[in-house]
Amino acid sequence: MPMLLFKKKFLNDIREGRKTQTIRVWKFRHMRAGQRSYIPGVGYIQIDEVEAVSLDDLSDEDAIPDGFTTVEELRAEICRIYSGQQLSERKVFRIRFHVLPAAEQTRLREERHQPRSAQSKG
Repeated sequence: MPMLLFKKKFLNDIREGRKTQTIRVWKFRHMRAGQRSYIPGVGYIQIDEVEAVSLDDLSDEDAIPDGFTTVEELRAEICRIYSGQQLSERKVFRIRFHVLPAAEQTRLREERHQPRSAQSKG
């Protein structure tokens, strides 16, 4: 299961459901809608949408679910994380997600800790 890593400053907003989106710069798409992922410090999430976007097309409507007040703040953070070369050579993806409910978190944790032979029997 792929992991999405976030700075600690975003983890509480993700846990509380205020941050439901992230912008990533990748050579190719690493995730798809319907896939589950894991965020250390948060738990399991469901990927709702993965869409290629242009940095220029991002708006304040993208900034808010990403944990920023304005698109300028969002773009500034992206430019701090990724080099100019990365931004020019790679694709930008908008990833929308939600944290799975507590019962689902528990079930997935238990599955992860079971021996492989027990997982394949169920």
